[in-house]
Amino acid sequence: MTENTTANVRVALVTGGTGGIGHVVVERLVADGFAVAVHYSGNKDRAEAMVADLVSRGGQAIAIGGDVGDEDEMTAAFDAVESAFGGIDVVVNTAGIMILTPIVELDLDDLDRMHRTNIRGAFVVSKLAARRLRPGGAIINFSTSVTRTQLPTYGPYVASKAAVEGITLILARELRGRDITVNAVAPGPTASPLFFNGKDEAAVARFAKATPLERLGQPEDISETVAFLAGPARWVNGQVIYTNGGLA
Repeated sequence: MTENTTANVRVALVTGGTGGIGHVVVERLVADGFAVAVHYSGNKDRAEAMVADLVSRGGQAIAIGGDVGDEDEMTAAFDAVESAFGGIDVVVNTAGIMILTPIVELDLDDLDRMHRTNIRGAFVVSKLAARRLRPGGAIINFSTSVTRTQLPTYGPYVASKAAVEGITLILARELRGRDITVNAVAPGPTASPLFFNGKDEAAVARFAKATPLERLGQPEDISETVAFLAGPARWVNGQVIYTNGGLA
């Protein structure tokens, strides 16, 4: 763990920071000069190893745990970031789970579990960020391009991410006068553990061919959009950015 020693360093909290996309987002923000809090839910060892590596390379980072759906735990997480770095400028909410199943076969316990992380978690994190970000800040939530493609078996997941888009677009309007942007990134098929889970090689190949660029996205492609929204994109607000290689 390291603490911020420069008053003008921008500070980011990345939920789900140990995940495939979250990890690369953390790396990109540190490279851009941010002090970063790497949030984890269950993988404390991975988060601490990431932080140790970042600090060894001259970055500023801490690891913080918590269930994104638990307001008390996330309040403590925000407190820890502010204590370490003096404030928070950017929150990137990559934490999420995806369970694929036809709607008619849906286990409602799975629905509740996914919605606790994806919907309740988005409300909790966005609410706390809206209260505590400094002027000039950015809230960046994560949706999915499947909200537009309507693929079978994605119904429960898309329902949760459509809710995230609604939260994002309305919160952007509610924060009028605060100088805080609120946007969502909607990745297309991206080579991450979340995407590969449950897919065979043929399915992966079909997704790779689905975009005009004829490849899967890489986590680095997504982190480029996050870095833009976290930094120079002060006139992009209340938007869903489809980072998907042209997926129709």
